[in-house]
Amino acid sequence: MRHERVVLVNQDSFYHSLSDEKLQKVHEYNFDHPDAFNTELLLSCMEKLKLGQEVSIPSYDFKSHKSTEAACKVNPSDVIILEGILVLHDPRVRDLMNMKIFVDTDSDIRLARRIQRDTIERGRDIQDVLDQYDRFVKPSFDEFILPSKKFADIIIPRGGDNDVAIDLIVQHIHTKLGQHDLCKIYANLCVITSTFQIRGMHTLIRDVRTTKHDFVFYADRLIRLVVEHGLGHLPFSEKQITTPTGSVYTGVVFRKRLCGISIIRSGESMENALRACCKGIKIGKILIHREGNSGRQLIYEKLPADISSRHVFLLDPVLASGLETQK
Repeated sequence: MRHERVVLVNQDSFYHSLSDEKLQKVHEYNFDHPDAFNTELLLSCMEKLKLGQEVSIPSYDFKSHKSTEAACKVNPSDVIILEGILVLHDPRVRDLMNMKIFVDTDSDIRLARRIQRDTIERGRDIQDVLDQYDRFVKPSFDEFILPSKKFADIIIPRGGDNDVAIDLIVQHIHTKLGQHDLCKIYANLCVITSTFQIRGMHTLIRDVRTTKHDFVFYADRLIRLVVEHGLGHLPFSEKQITTPTGSVYTGVVFRKRLCGISIIRSGESMENALRACCKGIKIGKILIHREGNSGRQLIYEKLPADISSRHVFLLDPVLASGLETQK
């Protein structure tokens, strides 16, 4: 992640501060139980970060078992990593995540790492660490952490030593970050990947010296690419057919019949491309009158009688607000 902003939010920062009464019995306190965390505050911080707002993350002192006054300012970033043993336990937290990862490590390695961390970083006695592990850590793992494994999109065996899995995750995140900005806002929007061929045609139709004949030719080619790309996103079903040689071939067919609806007049420029891709397709028309920025009125419509049983291609090449196509 060299060129993107990445921030790490640790669930441990959201531990509840222990009261004086609980501090006197700290060895009886279960730090691996979901109730040990201030999940409401964690949710609030994560929601604000996803909305692009700066947040203050608590700083928790594991020796005093209290949140300090020195909160950490965290800015919104391209990638927000929420790390913790129970981040997959609460469904509200899970719903905020675009990718859920469970790091699966051998129990002996988990214990060894815990001993090293708690004795060196948190100043605890090794016997206290072992007692806590037997009394709280292992039972909580079996009751809360291990069951949350089923909610993970990705399970990484061998933990941080699994370089292949980590590289695949990083590559996936890079792919997501490379998406068009509009795709991040509208999940069902698909932007065709630009190629030298597409850029070449864009160059020609934008060139002031391009003739009308060439403009129409290359515009039709671009429109056909859009139609073909759109067809690929429709649902298909498998179908077996017999070839002229007598062999069986498993192919696909559209689950529903198709029709096109063009918005007069701009949509009519896309009709030829749709007919070229879908032989004999029915095409209807609608005329919408816009009034200002929000008003719109359906002036004319001629739709296929069985439109409710078909997938509909709405043809409107004008990229503006899209208000005329909303219902």
